[in-house]
Amino acid sequence: MSVTDTKAAADAAADPSLELETVKLWDPLLRIFHWALAACVLGAWGLGHFGPSEMNLHFLLGYITLGLLAFRLVWGFVGPEHARFSSFLYGPGAFLRYALHMFSRKPSYWRGHNPMGGTFVFVLLAVLTVQIICGMLADPEDYLNVGPLAKYVSMETSRAALGLHDLLGNILAGLIVLHVAVVVFYRRWKNEDLIRPMLTGRKTVRKG
Repeated sequence: MSVTDTKAAADAAADPSLELETVKLWDPLLRIFHWALAACVLGAWGLGHFGPSEMNLHFLLGYITLGLLAFRLVWGFVGPEHARFSSFLYGPGAFLRYALHMFSRKPSYWRGHNPMGGTFVFVLLAVLTVQIICGMLADPEDYLNVGPLAKYVSMETSRAALGLHDLLGNILAGLIVLHVAVVVFYRRWKNEDLIRPMLTGRKTVRKG
């Protein structure tokens, strides 16, 4: 029995009303998407800031990321239950109720994305989508790293897209830091491991 399972058993014994079960939550394609997206985004961001002046690999990772986002869009409608957008599309009330109890020192045992996590997913996907579009429209006037769509817009639009692409890159870096910090917070403060389920697909959750 793992540490997580032992903790879940102890919680269930301490609170008889707390009924738990370990279920298959995240499907294999969603897990592959998650780790592939993380690798591509980190790689593209690193190359954009510290890579060579000729950014062919940066563009390649951007195209792969675009393909991953297209997959996630489709999977959000036709994938398994917990991969679908409808399963983690919450209103302000649910978001606030969850936020009020977020700092309690016990696992949430939430089935799927909780209201805060679901909101984060939508924000991240939106930022990535706009950033990639801006990158494809951008023209830094160096004759090397011109986006494939830059020729279809004015120079003013290309320059604006380049500036927004850089800004969103910084926002994306902040979102990544926030994501890692929340994962650590859940592990250290709430004693809830969010990484293991994204590796194995299985998570201990409340019944029903």
